[in-house]
Amino acid sequence: MVKKTKEKTPKKSAIKAVFSGEIVYSNKKEAFSLYEQSRFGEAKEGKIFYSFAEALYLLEREKIEITSKKKKLSFQRLIEELKKEDPKIETKYRVFKDLRDKGYIVKTALKFGAEFRVYDKGIKPGEDHAKWIIYPVKESETLTWHDFSAKNRVAHSTKKNLLIGIVDEESDVTYYEVSWTKP
Repeated sequence: MVKKTKEKTPKKSAIKAVFSGEIVYSNKKEAFSLYEQSRFGEAKEGKIFYSFAEALYLLEREKIEITSKKKKLSFQRLIEELKKEDPKIETKYRVFKDLRDKGYIVKTALKFGAEFRVYDKGIKPGEDHAKWIIYPVKESETLTWHDFSAKNRVAHSTKKNLLIGIVDEESDVTYYEVSWTKP
């Protein structure tokens, strides 16, 4: 479970964003500036759309203020709302947060059949391809050989390395990188 010791109120300069059912978005110029600077969100239709993990990350860091039905959402309240759409959001967020804190750009990877794609440090999406696709899992979850093989095949077919991000009971993340080798 993602726990916060103290709820923080976003700073006055926080980007104003809206949570509406399945999406978090902003049309503020500050959102576009942050996107250009560090690639948070996806720019389309005159707005910046944030993945759930990005929204949580920015809210926790007081970079964004998210409202739903004209009410400000705390970090914990947003987690509760997102769980309705994605029961595994806490595990996914732990992996996302760990990678972003380490300086990687992490974007969604649904079209690759994975949770996230990860760009090597210093690389922005659009400049080069992601190096990894990642599957976040809880330490207590099981993964069959068939599931593992399918994930590895997807990574190989997209010319990316596979990362399995395992989140333990203390919310620490351990990564295992899998790649094909020729005998």
